[in-house]
Amino acid sequence: MTAVLEAQGLGKRYGRRWALRECTVDIPAGHVVGLVGPNGAGKTTLLKLAGGQLEPTTGDIAVLGGRPAGGRAQLARVGFVAQDTPVYAALTVADHLRLGARLNPRWDDGMARERIAQLGLDPAQRAGRLSGGQRAQLALTIGLAKRPELLILDEPVASLDPLARREFMRGLMEAVAEHELSVVLSSHLVSDLERVCDYLIVLVDSRVEVAGETDALLATHHRLTGPRRDPDRLPADQQVIFASHTDRQSTYVVRTDSPIHDPAWTVTPLGLEDLVLAYMEKRVTESRSVTGSRPVSLGAQR
Repeated sequence: MTAVLEAQGLGKRYGRRWALRECTVDIPAGHVVGLVGPNGAGKTTLLKLAGGQLEPTTGDIAVLGGRPAGGRAQLARVGFVAQDTPVYAALTVADHLRLGARLNPRWDDGMARERIAQLGLDPAQRAGRLSGGQRAQLALTIGLAKRPELLILDEPVASLDPLARREFMRGLMEAVAEHELSVVLSSHLVSDLERVCDYLIVLVDSRVEVAGETDALLATHHRLTGPRRDPDRLPADQQVIFASHTDRQSTYVVRTDSPIHDPAWTVTPLGLEDLVLAYMEKRVTESRSVTGSRPVSLGAQR
């Protein structure tokens, strides 16, 4: 499978602080990829390195087989919508489209103007007077009208209300279906990712905890609830992602390709948010164990 983004031992340091360190990831083409993780995991730094806005301190990164921002042709292949969907407040909607046409050799002016009309945006309206949702749609229109092979979206809907988020995501999926582009989308809002993403990457402390097609991940992860049992008594093919115990009961999140036949367990499927939280909690528990702190369950049992 062709990769749209490959990073090996990637790191970015500001003075003594590492914003991203020893990150290795391989993002396949032809997917809408959800990149999720806690604050400080390095998601924004990774995406800015991919967009060529930052230079790595260590390691290597390739985007669409080339160096990020490595010349005009490479820049034209990648669209980037940054966090808070920035636009120029003093420029009109029409000004943004004219600027996009001058800066992007593959600019599709017909598509941009048609999309602006469908959204009901006034071309003469200054961007500073648009609502948050309208500004996000304008930024998305500019990103799509570049006709990129890869569209990178960094928390594009974090500040929007639910209706504006839904409209943004609907517009994104319509564009993906029409133009067959690859998308990498970072977000804290897992419910939004669940509706649009068919590939998931969980990034915690710069480390990829899990990556794969969403349907396959959900099919191979399960919650087991039953009488208290130590993890070393579970079958070898059941990888424990997270565990929580009371005096009498154990709850595990496990990954396995095999059926679970043990009648002692109540087996329930995971939603995408449950899966993401399990891997985030796993990493926190491991970190506490390394530092000698007592592992503590972060989530209530369900």
